[in-house]
Amino acid sequence: MKLKYNFYRSSGRSLPAASILAIVLAAATLISTGHQEVRQHPESLSAPEFSRLIRDLSEEGGFFRSDNFTSNETPYLHVVDKLRQLGATGGAYLGVGPEQNFTYIAKVRPKIAFIVDIRRQAIIQHLMYKAIFHLSSTRAQFLSRLLSKPLPKDKSAGADLPVAELVAYFSEANADDKNFIANLAAIRKVIVEESQFPLTEVDHKSLDYIYQTFRHEGLDISYRIGDQVSGLRRGNYPTLKDLIVQTDLNGKPGNFLASNEDYEFLRNMHRRNMIIPVVGDFGGKKALIAVGDYLRKHGLTVTAFYTSNVEQYLFDSASFTAFVANVKKLPITEKSLFIRSASGRFQHPARLPPHRSATLLQQINVFLRDFDDGKYQSYFDLTMTNYIAPDKP
Repeated sequence: MKLKYNFYRSSGRSLPAASILAIVLAAATLISTGHQEVRQHPESLSAPEFSRLIRDLSEEGGFFRSDNFTSNETPYLHVVDKLRQLGATGGAYLGVGPEQNFTYIAKVRPKIAFIVDIRRQAIIQHLMYKAIFHLSSTRAQFLSRLLSKPLPKDKSAGADLPVAELVAYFSEANADDKNFIANLAAIRKVIVEESQFPLTEVDHKSLDYIYQTFRHEGLDISYRIGDQVSGLRRGNYPTLKDLIVQTDLNGKPGNFLASNEDYEFLRNMHRRNMIIPVVGDFGGKKALIAVGDYLRKHGLTVTAFYTSNVEQYLFDSASFTAFVANVKKLPITEKSLFIRSASGRFQHPARLPPHRSATLLQQINVFLRDFDDGKYQSYFDLTMTNYIAPDKP
């Protein structure tokens, strides 16, 4: 490839050496990036940019068999120390599903996060969470608004209460219609006016449905099979209360509501519009590819990608290969990691009692190499091959 340089002379004087060096370096950058302009990523996005990005990156909503109001993975904190050991910090975070993402985002401390879920209802739930973060300067206020329950009478004490005491208080407090009506109106206003995200009639109904469910079930809300159309069937899944009070392998609380520092980091990210929910199928033709293009254009790489156990369903629907093709289009480094849940049909050797699943890590470049080598013929093969397990206590 040939580059032409035109060094201008002005008033008979040569261009300064420093300027010539700048031109050469700029040209070298264009070569190394394949002519793709790399822009520095902003510290924040405006509301119109945030809203447009959701709409531009998203696909049409798809189907999943459950209302994922909460996670159902109790060992989610087991990999926190290992993430730290492997240097998983900064960059971009990708994830799927509900509130478990907030804990991983708080631990990884990325510059930007995208939560990609096949159900449009999932992004409505994340926009609800975003509004609650915007409106709530403390963890106690967050739980108060999420559950439509009054704050502790000593509001100042509520701000610094240990998470176990916060959970105990909100387990006993009663939700009331006054709080519910006022909070829902405020949440809707933040989404539509402050975040400038247009809600369709169906979106409004989804928001009502989600928020009413949290109001009625409180901290006992959990993952369940089915949805508001097909009917719900609750199983023996952990409640939101169970998930919040989980500890890491050292017995330390680690949920995003366990510390003011983690909560404030997340709230700041939300207020800067840097946690972006996207409707997308992991094996689809748009969302993950578009997220990858966005990251590449802004000089960012994927630090952590939380997939839960979605790959199990990708194998079932014969779309796993399409997912791998999408992953190949993400900007990664040798440190980029998957966070994966191994659950359901077998007991993984890394599973620790009494948990029903195991949370694992895997280097994304190793995943791609193993796929190309034909090592993944099933979800079982995927979870058993070159995984990184938590250090057992």
